[in-house]
Amino acid sequence: MAKPALPPRTRAFRAPRARLAPPAWLTAGLKPQPTPVPWPAVARASIALAAPLAVGFATGQTTYGALVSMGALSGVIGDTADAYRMRVFNIAVPQLFGALGVTLGALVFDQGWLAVAVLTLIALVSGMISSIGAVASVSGLLLLLNAVVGAGLPMPDPWWKAPLLLALGGVVVLVLTLLGWPLRGGAPERTAVAGTYRAVAELFDAAGTDAYDEKRQAVTASLNQSYDLVLGRRARRHGRAPTLVRLLSQLNAVIPAVEAAPAAHLAARRFHRPLPPEIAAAVRELADAVEAGRTGTPEPHLPEARRPSEKAVDAAVRYAATVVHKAEPRPYNVDDRLGLPAALRVRVRRATRGVLLSGASWRYGLRLALCIGLAQAFVSLIAVPRSYWVALTVTFVMKPDFGSVFSRAVLRAFGTAAGLLVAAPILAALPRGWWDVPVMLVLAALIPAFSAKGYAFQTAAITPVILLLSDLLNQQGFHLVLPRLYDSLIGCAIALVAGYLLWPESWHTRVADRLADAVADTAAYVALAFGTGSGAGGDGGPGGDGGGDQGARHRARRKLYRDMSTVRSEFQRALTEPPPAGDLAAAWWPLAIAVERIVDATTAARIRVDHGAPAPHPAEVAVVERQLRELAEGLRSSEVLVEVRAELGGDEDGVLAPLRQEVRAARAIATPSPDTGTSSPHTGSPTSPAPSRDGLSAP
Repeated sequence: MAKPALPPRTRAFRAPRARLAPPAWLTAGLKPQPTPVPWPAVARASIALAAPLAVGFATGQTTYGALVSMGALSGVIGDTADAYRMRVFNIAVPQLFGALGVTLGALVFDQGWLAVAVLTLIALVSGMISSIGAVASVSGLLLLLNAVVGAGLPMPDPWWKAPLLLALGGVVVLVLTLLGWPLRGGAPERTAVAGTYRAVAELFDAAGTDAYDEKRQAVTASLNQSYDLVLGRRARRHGRAPTLVRLLSQLNAVIPAVEAAPAAHLAARRFHRPLPPEIAAAVRELADAVEAGRTGTPEPHLPEARRPSEKAVDAAVRYAATVVHKAEPRPYNVDDRLGLPAALRVRVRRATRGVLLSGASWRYGLRLALCIGLAQAFVSLIAVPRSYWVALTVTFVMKPDFGSVFSRAVLRAFGTAAGLLVAAPILAALPRGWWDVPVMLVLAALIPAFSAKGYAFQTAAITPVILLLSDLLNQQGFHLVLPRLYDSLIGCAIALVAGYLLWPESWHTRVADRLADAVADTAAYVALAFGTGSGAGGDGGPGGDGGGDQGARHRARRKLYRDMSTVRSEFQRALTEPPPAGDLAAAWWPLAIAVERIVDATTAARIRVDHGAPAPHPAEVAVVERQLRELAEGLRSSEVLVEVRAELGGDEDGVLAPLRQEVRAARAIATPSPDTGTSSPHTGSPTSPAPSRDGLSAP
């Protein structure tokens, strides 16, 4: 039942309040994410940060205990991987960079302009290496972070004690993390692969419903996580670790089911016939078997398959059941859907070349160096006690993989203020001593619990911990609170001006460029899916005759969805930007959804052909491919969207009919329309004139 309209007076009274409400892009980061509390990480953080303090008080070496706890804080922040063998790498390597940073920082402690020059150079290096990958990003963060701390706080003599104590804190976190390895060696990887199977089961349940797109995105995210865990450091382990090889084969076996899902979804839409619930139940049983490591020869209980899409799902589930319950998969017959990695020296050479020759790497490094240089120069010119917090704030705000610089600056200010409200009564009421140990137990536990909720919440949790540790090093007590608030606000202002407003590229989103690349890759995928290759390619999967190498199709599709996952992350970042970047990203979002649906429609058509449907004529495939390539070129090469051919004729009863419909929908979104108020049936939102790269609407 529709709600009755408000009386005119009520509407007039409420309208000003709505106008005075803060915009959504500003408040989005203040809403906590609905994530569960990671209780093991909570326990590790409490012990890792509180135990060194207790040892320091017991031995009369409070400063040493505080430095070990500070190193443990870096380890807690960097412990983001689930696989034990990856945690060794993800925690140990950044700690080495952190030790180097504090050493360099301590050498220029209280050295004025020399400290400015050294920290600016370190910021340039930190920013450039952060573009390599996740571990390099954390390493660059700790390099600069600890250099700022070393240059702003007095460190114990001789010079090697501070880096040794900070590294010892990382070792404490690493030891606590690895305690469960003997008992749960492969559990994180098994859990991740089982989670992928459960995500596929939910995808089958959602076939034919409006929830399908959301569930498909969840499957993509789960596949990304599982492949990253199982294939991590695979250059050394591939073929020699039977457990990992078996998990890789089980993960590969779910790919045919993922590819059959679009065909099932399309059939459910067209014939109003959802998949039987027994199919999702069978996939969930496979998930339980993967997680428990069970083997055997159970036969999945599946209903009879009649249509091509049902046959595809049936074959995919039975194939997955065969692989999951196979006790000894052949190690050297397990293909890698993502491609085998290059040798370590080759990857190092590529990363070095990318850092030194990439314009984006240099631009970010220069932005970070400019901000750190200004922050440290401000400290040198104005006598602010212990104002290393200014550069510290800039370091956190300017990290490239933490989200929008603008929103992080705003959220950092709010989070710091909230953290100071927590720290103020602690510093004012409690004397420094043994009371700090139980307080640290509680405060440290909040870091992993709040970090998953959002950046502002993480900042609010970390701020009182850093203040407490800083007070143990410089003994300023409650007098730290207001200066730290001022320093944070100054650091946020420097990041906003020197790291955001002075760089026009920050005002615009990169979504259009990435979408153009995705459309071009989609055109290549269409050609690959219906090419005249040698067949299925022998990857052991179900179905497949013609259509080129099946392994190549798998890799192309996985790359497309991984790239689109990156595009979605870019959208989320851009939506927190102020206008025009945020508005521009919102305008492009329907096209991103349309591209994913084109990939799904291509996969569904290929699956139908593999299971008995007539293959499309090459001319039909060529028309679709040409339309997509012209759309990609129009997005990439023009400041306004250009008109390209939109006629997509062909057999409306053939397998490509749904694909042509999705391409037409994408063109309707991307091509200017004289009627801007029409509604797109595929996006569920009004179709407005497509925005250009400079934020203007196409004519």
